[in-house]
Amino acid sequence: MTPTTPPRLAVRAIILHQNSLLLVNAWPSGKSDLMCAPGGGVERGSALPDNLVREVFEETGLRISVGAPCLVNEFHDPDSSFHQVDVYFRCTLLGEPFLDHEWLDTEKVVTDRRWVTREEMDGVRVKPDSLAAVAWQDSNAPLYDPLEPITV
Repeated sequence: MTPTTPPRLAVRAIILHQNSLLLVNAWPSGKSDLMCAPGGGVERGSALPDNLVREVFEETGLRISVGAPCLVNEFHDPDSSFHQVDVYFRCTLLGEPFLDHEWLDTEKVVTDRRWVTREEMDGVRVKPDSLAAVAWQDSNAPLYDPLEPITV
C-alpha cells in the first residue's frame, strides 16, 4: 500500500557549548527515553532558519543563530504512513546556555532537555544514529543519513 501522506519536513539544531551537545526528549508524557537535537516541523511560507529559531525557543527557551546545514536525515514508522525528513543546521547560542527546567514547551511535547558531553553520549539513546559523529564533526560523519525506522 502506498502512503497518501507526504513526508513531513522538519529542522533541527546542532548546538555545542563547552563541548556539550543540547538534546531534548520530544515524546509526550515520557513515553520514550529517546533524545534528539531540538527542532521541529516547518511552517509553510517561513524560511528553514526562521522555523528553527522558533522551534528551539519553543522547546528550550534559548535563542540561537542558525549557520550552515550539516546533515539530512530521514526516518519513518514502518507500521504507518509517517515519514519525516530532518535538515540539521549548525547553530550558536545567543546568550547564556541556562536551561530553565520550569520552561514549558508550547506544544507540551518536550519532557527533558539537557547538555550532554561526547563521553555521555554513549549512555544516551539518540536518533539519528549519526548524531554524535555529526555534532563533533568526525571524519566519518555523513551529510546524508539514510532512512531509519523510528523507535520509541
